Amino acid sequence: MRYTSLGSGSEGNALVVEAREGVTLTRVMIDCGFGLREVERRLLARGVEPASLNAILVTHEHGDHIGGVFKLARRHGIPVHLTTGTRTAMAARIPVGMTEVRCDSHTAFGIGGLLVEPFPVPHDAREPVQYVLGDGSRRLGVLTDLGEGTPHVHRMLSGCDALVLECNHCPDMLARSEYPHSLKSRIAGRFGHLSNAAAAAVLQAVDRSRLKALHAAHLSKKNNAPQLAQLALAAVLGCAPGDIGVASQDDGFDWMSL
Repeated sequence: MRYTSLGSGSEGNALVVEAREGVTLTRVMIDCGFGLREVERRLLARGVEPASLNAILVTHEHGDHIGGVFKLARRHGIPVHLTTGTRTAMAARIPVGMTEVRCDSHTAFGIGGLLVEPFPVPHDAREPVQYVLGDGSRRLGVLTDLGEGTPHVHRMLSGCDALVLECNHCPDMLARSEYPHSLKSRIAGRFGHLSNAAAAAVLQAVDRSRLKALHAAHLSKKNNAPQLAQLALAAVLGCAPGDIGVASQDDGFDWMSL
């Protein structure tokens, strides 16, 4: 099992996960917030033919996560998995003839050699979810776009071999930013985004006994710095900050194998 980020942040998000069983390869993408040409370029740079994707898993309807989903899916005939709430929020934009699959936010399902476990999160969207993906022996947890950890979130992420974890902002930098008060309140609120400290609290609350890899993701360019996110997460793991990976907006991170 391996995974790669094509980019992570307010300008677009996409993550690709692969599992191989014998000669059979299962390849899925979580979200696609980039334009069609850009996401195709990023996929090819990772050695992935867009048409080889078995599915696109959508977390929620915000543009930096769903902006390129439908164009990519229609062009390459890729099924799109999304919750009923997300589907309702995006109904006017879903092209005729696209293969869509409704997923329940509490029910696991299989795609080839991958088990996909969606779970609900507190975020200001219609029916947002995040995902844990496993190949039967290893599990990857993906957690971005939520305002705070919950007991259910902690249970879902416990026992993962790898985590991609939102570290959106530093509260001090956000407070000093030029953002309007309403936007600051939204970002820092219970249905907004995880701060570095809130991400560290989530990490502290989960079972980390199998954790081998950790990446900070969805960092704000204006209200955070990679070093701050790394410091916060490293304090929980008792490791060097440089041991924590960072998913950048421009290039994400390269393939990681589990």
